[in-house]
Amino acid sequence: MNPLLDFSGLPRFAEIRSEHVAPAIEQLLGENRAWIERLLADTSVATWDDFVQPLTDANEHLSRAWGQVGHLNAVMNSPELREVYNATLPKITQYYAELGQNIALFDKFKSLCNSPEFGSFSVARKKIIENELRDFRLGGAELPDAQKVRYLEIQERLAELSSRFSDNLLDATNGYTLLIENKDELSGLPDDVLQAAQEAAQAADKTGWLFTLKAPSYMPVMQYADNRALREKMYCAHGTRASEFGKPEWDNTPLMDEIVKLRGEEASLLGFSSYGELSLASKMADSPQQVIEFMRELAQRARPFAERDLAELSEFARAEFGLAELQAWDISYACEKLREKRYVFSEQEVKQYFPEDAVLPGMFKLVGTLYGLAVRPAQAPVWHETVRFFDILDANGSLVGQFYLDLYARNSKRGGAWMDDAITRRRTASGMQTPVAYLNCNFSAPIGGKPATFTHDEVITLFHEFGHGLHHLLTQVEDLGVSGINGVEWDAVELPSQFMENFCWEWGVLQDMTRHVDTGKKLPRALFDKMLAAKNFQSGLQTLRQIEFSLFDMLMHSNFEAGGGKTILQLLDEVRAEVAVLIPPAFHRFPHSFSHIFAGGYAAGYYSYKWAEVLSADAYSLFEENGVLNPDVGARFRSEILAIGGSRDAMQSFAAFRGREPSIDALLRHNGLLETP
Repeated sequence: MNPLLDFSGLPRFAEIRSEHVAPAIEQLLGENRAWIERLLADTSVATWDDFVQPLTDANEHLSRAWGQVGHLNAVMNSPELREVYNATLPKITQYYAELGQNIALFDKFKSLCNSPEFGSFSVARKKIIENELRDFRLGGAELPDAQKVRYLEIQERLAELSSRFSDNLLDATNGYTLLIENKDELSGLPDDVLQAAQEAAQAADKTGWLFTLKAPSYMPVMQYADNRALREKMYCAHGTRASEFGKPEWDNTPLMDEIVKLRGEEASLLGFSSYGELSLASKMADSPQQVIEFMRELAQRARPFAERDLAELSEFARAEFGLAELQAWDISYACEKLREKRYVFSEQEVKQYFPEDAVLPGMFKLVGTLYGLAVRPAQAPVWHETVRFFDILDANGSLVGQFYLDLYARNSKRGGAWMDDAITRRRTASGMQTPVAYLNCNFSAPIGGKPATFTHDEVITLFHEFGHGLHHLLTQVEDLGVSGINGVEWDAVELPSQFMENFCWEWGVLQDMTRHVDTGKKLPRALFDKMLAAKNFQSGLQTLRQIEFSLFDMLMHSNFEAGGGKTILQLLDEVRAEVAVLIPPAFHRFPHSFSHIFAGGYAAGYYSYKWAEVLSADAYSLFEENGVLNPDVGARFRSEILAIGGSRDAMQSFAAFRGREPSIDALLRHNGLLETP
């Protein structure tokens, strides 16, 4: 049996091959289209059991099968899989676009909404129907036939361009290596980084130290290498990936222009003045202007702190290194040296206290304290030997959810960190379906027989993704459309993930997740106090950086015309002139690797990180007021936020938990952006 067609349990990753993809997807598409014909042929009044449920079943099978293919394409990319993925993608895109434009299906949902049965529906089912009606309108169901054809063409082309954007970035990242044969050029780099680089060189049959543009290799060079020329060389290579400075076939410039242009055309077809307006039709924010004003207000609040940060850093670099002018490749290095001098510790020192075999049990213990859950290792077919699998059990030992954990960077894996759903909780004819999640990071793998060690920033990243995972796994909703993260407004989906990050700064949590990788000693309180004192070090600069990306994204998708008189890079320059205090060199090509908006789901939505950070900081303040490890508050967060999924508006869920609407003050306080008397 084709493993992609088996929905009886967990994915059969050990058996899936690229040749399984096309036959499985073709079969499912054929079956789904036949199902839809039968559903539409039934002229009786639509009901949930006779119409919504069978349609949901059919589409879930397709999404689960394609989800496995997409996941493997992201974590075990190969020429064969990439080829079949890109060949099949237009068929998937066409199917969902056709579905969204099917006026007969739309009419069925409308008749169900107007039927006597609707009044007896649960809150979740009512929300699903309301979302369906909205999505049909946003999917072009009401367009004239000629415009439907064009809408479909746009969807197929956008899917193709986004996939190529990701492929180009992965190829450009993998396409650069730097071999250093003289160890004297590597002073300042930590021993574990040198060891990893040496092992990378040996794996490539070379002698010396091999560096790449992947984060575990690139970031330590920028942060620790005393060799300024080396930092500059790596910075230039990293900052020009997938641009006109590399191989022409990897240049994302024309793809970005076409993506933005097509999104604008899509919005226009649907009667929106911009893609930003279309994007916000299903989000919490009301309008692009509201988002832009929110970002500009935050920039205004953060700018004095950022200017102070930069002046301090520049003065330090002049006095300490004789640098008359800080260059972009000096920033991370100077920041680390200033942090070490002011707070008398280094990130490398802290990293030794966060081995994987202490961090994971500590994180799982936190979930036990807050939510009364236990996380246990379990067995499942995996896609790579380093992937681990876990069960989440409730206080009675019953299975709540399961997740895969893929922590380490490799050539076949796209960069960054992300959570995705493998299976979503819902009630079926055979019982309750257990939710399953993928948690993916790009950390350094273990070396030299020791466990992997994480920087504190990487620990925060892990907690962030686990927060997304818990949102998916702890839902109590029984209908697929609003279960877990489904149906949650995009600008609220970061609330549970950013909320989890706060616990990485709590002494009561860190005590249970630290152990020096060599001595076995716990993180000393004195070192933690230094970390805490340095928590908001350079936070003004970091905040402005996020605002810069968010404002650029929204302006590009609301009042910018691709191919007009201004280029995407010129727009970014204007945004930087308005809000940034750190301006990268003219050759830097940040947009060319901005996967979030060109190849992910964050187009006209990158502001969600800051928007949801207001929610998460304010939500966490209730824990601060009642004890950060308070199980009663934890139970309330679980029941009002995590369990609810998308079954009600995010603002209602927040207010149900917090007792009021959110305030920006907690965010400013957490980031050290409030002037102290």
